[in-house]
Amino acid sequence: MAAPNLTRLIYRNIRVNTDVASLVILLGLPAMYLIFFGYGFQSVIQGTTGGSATSYLAFLAPGIMAFQAVMAGTVGGSMLWADRRWGMLAQLLVGPFTRIEYLFGIMLTSLLFGLGGAAIMMGIAVVLVGSTTLTVTGALVVFGSIALGSIFFGSLMLLISALVKSNNAYNSIQVLIIFFVNFASTVFYPFNASLPGALQVLFSINPLTYIADTARAGYTGTLSGHNGLEMLVLAIETVVLLILATRAYLRSDVSTE
Repeated sequence: MAAPNLTRLIYRNIRVNTDVASLVILLGLPAMYLIFFGYGFQSVIQGTTGGSATSYLAFLAPGIMAFQAVMAGTVGGSMLWADRRWGMLAQLLVGPFTRIEYLFGIMLTSLLFGLGGAAIMMGIAVVLVGSTTLTVTGALVVFGSIALGSIFFGSLMLLISALVKSNNAYNSIQVLIIFFVNFASTVFYPFNASLPGALQVLFSINPLTYIADTARAGYTGTLSGHNGLEMLVLAIETVVLLILATRAYLRSDVSTE
């Protein structure tokens, strides 16, 4: 695998996904969640429980950082589908690029978008919430969990993109996954026994819950052995999913025509 080729692919992928429309989705949507949900739900919480003005915002901020892993994952799947649809993958493979280099280019692009988006959300959180107790170790945990999550969801979207033959079907599945994993996780609310049994199961098996729990624990300095177990499970799931996605991608056609 040639490093210059990989660098060129990553640069190309970033250029393609940094137009205004893409940035509105990748960064604007999570930022709106943080601002509107943060202040909107905080007004309800404060009015009914007497909570402090920033307590819910402080809870929500690391959850939105974790959500960036999902948004970053959509980059890889969408790029593969678009490149196959418009013949760009075939053109790239005619040149000096190999299929494996293209795959690594997509996955590393997803990783960079996940980490970059999380850093931007962290900056917004500092402005909204104020001072933070985040330590160097905590920051490493936050960004480590998001990095792993970006690879997980990048692999998931890549697998779907390699298998689905219809653009409408792919877009519908992607949107459904985004909203399902987002709202059936601890991004917006904590896991507790008052949830219906079915929702407790969904929360417990949702990978985004593991990412959000660990990112929040790192952000607030409340790490525990449970977070380590969650990351271990997520790491195993990521390896399995990456293998499946790679096999499906290598077997897929270079064009949907």
